[in-house]
Amino acid sequence: MLGAPMIVPRHVIAGSGQTPPSGKINIAGIGVGGMGHGDIMSVSGENLVAFCDVDETRAAKTFQKFPGVRRFKDFRKMFDAMEKQIDAVTVSTPDHTHAVAAMAAIKRGKHVYCQKPLAHSVHEVRRLMAAAREHNVVTQLGNQGHSTESIRIFCEWIGDGAIGKVHTIHAGCNKVNSGINALPSLKEKHETPRDLDWDLWLGPAKGRPYNPAYAPGKWRGWVPFGNGTLGDWVCHVVDPVFWALDLGAPATVQSTAKDYDLKTQGDVFPTGQITTFEFPAKAGRGPVTLHWYSGTERIPRPPELEPERNDIEIGAAVIGDKGTITYGSHGASGVRIVPETKMKAYQRPEKTLPRVKEHHQDWLDAIRAGRKAGSDFSYGGPLTELALLGIISIKMGGRKLEWDAARMKFANCPKANEHLNPACRSGWRL
Repeated sequence: MLGAPMIVPRHVIAGSGQTPPSGKINIAGIGVGGMGHGDIMSVSGENLVAFCDVDETRAAKTFQKFPGVRRFKDFRKMFDAMEKQIDAVTVSTPDHTHAVAAMAAIKRGKHVYCQKPLAHSVHEVRRLMAAAREHNVVTQLGNQGHSTESIRIFCEWIGDGAIGKVHTIHAGCNKVNSGINALPSLKEKHETPRDLDWDLWLGPAKGRPYNPAYAPGKWRGWVPFGNGTLGDWVCHVVDPVFWALDLGAPATVQSTAKDYDLKTQGDVFPTGQITTFEFPAKAGRGPVTLHWYSGTERIPRPPELEPERNDIEIGAAVIGDKGTITYGSHGASGVRIVPETKMKAYQRPEKTLPRVKEHHQDWLDAIRAGRKAGSDFSYGGPLTELALLGIISIKMGGRKLEWDAARMKFANCPKANEHLNPACRSGWRL
């Protein structure tokens, strides 16, 4: 999954045409507050040349840390002014603007590190994957666990047959990303904060008045802006099994959500839901069923788990015909065979997968080496798409959807297909 070598022209490695592969990479940050601050700090050993953020207050910590870096509010104006001075870009905006920011960079031949989930619609995912191939840029999805030691250990155990043939996975996260409790507040009128450009924050989303229920930091619970708990956590929690089992696209997807009324609450995500994905058999494995549990819906406790151990709140139980493996989030942290007696008896295999230093560093090293990063868009795109299919199934009120990945359509539900490429504001379509 680390990918084959790629040839990256010298002018792509350095937008200015001056920096050799061994030199510093000129990096711009789009969205540098919150999670974006962490992304900037992770690449701060390179040459930071531009910051773009629509919220000066939220970005203040980064601005103060690097006072000499040129600032913008509109990434389009940033590229117009500094295109030749930028080699690579980090994108750490709310989910609904990931794709437009990343695409603007890719079309200019810039390498991209984009926070997860990669995009806000299946259409956007497919367009970004195609553009990255066309422009031959180095990309990386921000699912940091993909670069850890633990995810490689898990993959090696699965490949070694530690629990036999995997047939069922129970995965999830107990975080609640939902704006249900804030719905009544939408009737209130609020002044837009002075340091926030609300129109740019909305980007491709349909216009609406500013409300603190959306921003800062609460947008994940709202359908127009975020992807709920499912979209926020699948790229972390499902990543290990997605890689180890080469899951690919599901054949079917179905969701159920308790106490959720699509007519009155369709603008927000439910406080909890169960989504089931069915994956067809592939060479080397049989069919696999993945059950995802969000928020108030909790992962079933594996019967093999010792009484003194806690329930799995964020992570997965991976069930094979010869045993069970449990792990936590972000790269199968705390991976172990249960119960402990089986773990102690297991003869661990040799390490076979290449190790990397750190997720951002893997991206930077890949740029210099002219290779793919570990979670480049050809991998991170389909992983994100899995979450987006689950989100569409929530909107279908429990109907089991048949997914045709090759044709990018649901074979049995035309209404669901309407959500694959939703409408956006004029001037923002990819």
